Amino acid sequence: MIIGERIRALREEKKLTRGDIMERTGLQRTYIWRVENGYTVPAVETLEKFARGLEVPIHRLFYDGKEPPPLVQVNSEGRGLWGGSGDDKKTLKKFRHFLSKLDEAERSLLLYLAEEMARRNDGKK
Repeated sequence: MIIGERIRALREEKKLTRGDIMERTGLQRTYIWRVENGYTVPAVETLEKFARGLEVPIHRLFYDGKEPPPLVQVNSEGRGLWGGSGDDKKTLKKFRHFLSKLDEAERSLLLYLAEEMARRNDGKK
């Protein structure tokens, strides 16, 4: 589930309108609509506003369970996660560098393409 769908599901679960969220977060109703419909990918600060407005911990925007997901044990060198060491770390550093140069529309397009690629790969299994 993409972030916008999750935000909409939580809003509807709590029987709130976009107007209610607008009042609680200070975000424009049209912006909320754009996020819920996948046209805009919110920044972390905006996700925090959504979480406060929906009165849920921020992990609920990413995870369906009531409790936070278990933490992955990572040693001091970052081993245990992709991008924590070796060639993966170099690749992640490049991604971070290039992603920081994209504007909102380009990030949204890239996210959309990644989601489509993941869906196609899921169908190949």
